[in-house]
Amino acid sequence: MTEPTSGAQGVALVTGANRGIGAAIAQRLISDGFLVVGATRSGQAPDCTHSVQVDVASPDSISAAIAEVEAKHGPVSVLVANAGITRDALLMRMSESDIDDVLSTNLGGSIRLARAGLRGMLKARGGRIIFISSVVAMMGSAGQVNYAASKAGLIGAARSLAREVGSRGITVNVVAPGFVDTDMTADLDPSRKDEILGAVPLGRYATPAEVAGVVSFLASADGGYVTGAVIPVDGGLGMGH
Repeated sequence: MTEPTSGAQGVALVTGANRGIGAAIAQRLISDGFLVVGATRSGQAPDCTHSVQVDVASPDSISAAIAEVEAKHGPVSVLVANAGITRDALLMRMSESDIDDVLSTNLGGSIRLARAGLRGMLKARGGRIIFISSVVAMMGSAGQVNYAASKAGLIGAARSLAREVGSRGITVNVVAPGFVDTDMTADLDPSRKDEILGAVPLGRYATPAEVAGVVSFLASADGGYVTGAVIPVDGGLGMGH
């Protein structure tokens, strides 16, 4: 039996919600009035209202997670596909698993999540799907052929899906962060940090909360007439792309 939702705005499912950008998105959507379910490989998402275990590289795991969320909380009204991995190397040194794992997780996982969440949105004749991409989708990045391809693929997927489901009141958009102040960037070599900041017109990293703010807008009533869009949160790093 479906439990009454405590989120006045509906149910939001956020993948990769246990840290960094995902955790910030979850916290922002909770403050916006959503019941937020954090989907992680461990099944633990301490900053969310509820959590569910999912391996986004596994179609069966995705189906089971969506079914569990719908059974416990009702249909998903906002789906944020944020989970992703990196396996960086120059292409000539990149293994088959480096290619397959990144594409199946970042791109295939996001597409399958959208497909699984759509059934409830179609019945409700409304919903929001938000893919978290990256500035490297447009600019490219040496050593990240697999990652850049996976994130660029999200743009084509989102715009195609936006055309498929727009008549049902469902929007599909992409948020493309640049360099964000997370554990990943904290581990960069100081010279690499200086190089990055020198290329960013605003001269600083984004905060996870700034990315979450754009997701919040797209999930809100104010974002209801925005679909098929790619919104950069990159301090100007990718302008012109």
